[in-house]
Amino acid sequence: MTNSPPRSPIIRLGIPPTLAWGYLGLLLFMIGDGVESGYLSPYLLDQHLSESRVALLFTVYGIAAGIAAWLSGVLSDLWGPRRVMWAGLGIWGVFQLLFLTVAIPLGSYPLMMSAYGLRGLGYPLFAYGFLVWIAGVAPRARLGTAMGWFWFAFTGGLPTLGSLVASGLIPHIGAYATLWAALVLVAAGGLIALLLVRDDHGGRGPRGDGDGQGPVATLVGSVTILWRNPRVGVGSVVRVINTASQFGFFVILPIHFTRTVGFTLTQWLHLLSAMFATNIFANLLFGVVGDRFGWRRTIAWFGGAGCTLSTLLLFYVPHAAGANFSLALLVAAFYGATLAGYVPLSALVPTLEPRHQGQALAALNLGAGASTFVGPAVVALFVGPLGVEGVVWIFAGMYAVSWALAHFLKLPDEPGTADAARRGPEPAAASALA
Repeated sequence: MTNSPPRSPIIRLGIPPTLAWGYLGLLLFMIGDGVESGYLSPYLLDQHLSESRVALLFTVYGIAAGIAAWLSGVLSDLWGPRRVMWAGLGIWGVFQLLFLTVAIPLGSYPLMMSAYGLRGLGYPLFAYGFLVWIAGVAPRARLGTAMGWFWFAFTGGLPTLGSLVASGLIPHIGAYATLWAALVLVAAGGLIALLLVRDDHGGRGPRGDGDGQGPVATLVGSVTILWRNPRVGVGSVVRVINTASQFGFFVILPIHFTRTVGFTLTQWLHLLSAMFATNIFANLLFGVVGDRFGWRRTIAWFGGAGCTLSTLLLFYVPHAAGANFSLALLVAAFYGATLAGYVPLSALVPTLEPRHQGQALAALNLGAGASTFVGPAVVALFVGPLGVEGVVWIFAGMYAVSWALAHFLKLPDEPGTADAARRGPEPAAASALA
């Protein structure tokens, strides 16, 4: 009997070893992208933009991000994830420079709309291109954990450490110069990921998509999969709901917490950092929990039901207690933790369509990108007639809907599905993933 060699710490953690530098690069990239998340809306208000114009700016940014998130899966099938990530890094850098050197100094709203909106194409191409890369490398038994590490790095930067960096830099160099620091962090993270990762999957699409489809068929297939496989469509809708409130709250909560509840901007940034510091560790937890407890059940109960409750508490506890930092910290942390309950979606959705994982991920990424404009759009449409309280109830209702929808996300080999009936009794390991 021979002893197998000990596994490296990275493998034991569930990180694909060939992609380890990519996770670090993603973290730095998203720190740079998240620097502005806690203060850009009040900063733009100070530049004499109206609240509705700021919400519209964020909505346009979100539309661009939604398009890029969808294209990240499609283009990764055609070009490979590495090229898609290069495109995302280049777009982010070019339009951030335009935003900082022309749009803001001139105070031109059309230029801000163009530069900031088009910059929204950048981060989804980079981040979700890497998500496709992970799907092509990680084994199914540890896919939830590998995706948990992805979301650890993603939300570790946007907005957790990004907000912390902003709170540290703004008092010393000012809000405008802090946006330049964001560009440096994005460039550093992007170059680390793209120059140090050595993995053959970066030059081609994910496993399971090698059917020789042309560009048009791949593009069309990434949309038609939403109804060809209705469970993928449902997963995409659930993904929209997952972070819609997060992006909507980026617009209204900095203003609400500082101007209505009574916190200072620094206190708000610390709350935001704590919210998503909890989230990044919960991402790891729910990645592992999903692999053990079941992906679908984790999404429904920890994600859907949890966020329904935490969204309401995030508004009503500070509303009742005022600028009580300790209580606000507790509810902010709870909200951040429940957002992570949706982490197993990144493992579940591509497994729903094993022959077209890239198309399934494109659909999921479309949902992720759509949430970046659905959230601000809900704010833009309803904050006027319903106020912040009404908007919060809309988001809570959306989470309740996602709880119901999650029950339809059964794997192809799960008991009760047509595929399972054709295949006969399923292995115990497969049923555990549902």
